[in-house]
Amino acid sequence: MAKCEICGKGPQTGFNVSHSKRHTKRSWKPNIRKSFTVVSGQERRAKICSRCLRTQRKVAQ
Repeated sequence: MAKCEICGKGPQTGFNVSHSKRHTKRSWKPNIRKSFTVVSGQERRAKICSRCLRTQRKVAQ
């Protein structure tokens, strides 16, 4: 579902830790965006994370 098609970044799991040190499960999801990218010489729509989108814009300039 929430997975970057370029770097493969996906959801991570861990714990919320309260002040009393109780641990409850939680997850962190990557910031996925739909964007047009050039893959293998063809422009296509891909689901990529904001970090990869930022890197691509830096490379294009």
